[in-house]
Amino acid sequence: MVQIIGYAALTLNLISMSMKSVLYLRVCSLIANAIYIVYGVLMNAPPVFIGCSIGVLLHSYYIYKIMRSRLRNSEQSFNNQNIN
Repeated sequence: MVQIIGYAALTLNLISMSMKSVLYLRVCSLIANAIYIVYGVLMNAPPVFIGCSIGVLLHSYYIYKIMRSRLRNSEQSFNNQNIN
């Protein structure tokens, strides 16, 4: 059962590497890292769950930045349409 969790995380990680969109890559990698954390805890492997915990934080931060940037761009686009 534990090995299935590890393979699920590996599969998501590999899928994320094939994505063209940075946002989708980050989301998929974040999910893979979250699964790796479970796997690392179950395997009693601190380097795995510590490293992946840091990965979750980093991916979360960059997803936030991407979403904030997209929101600003859509607001600017909306404001430019209202000016004309």
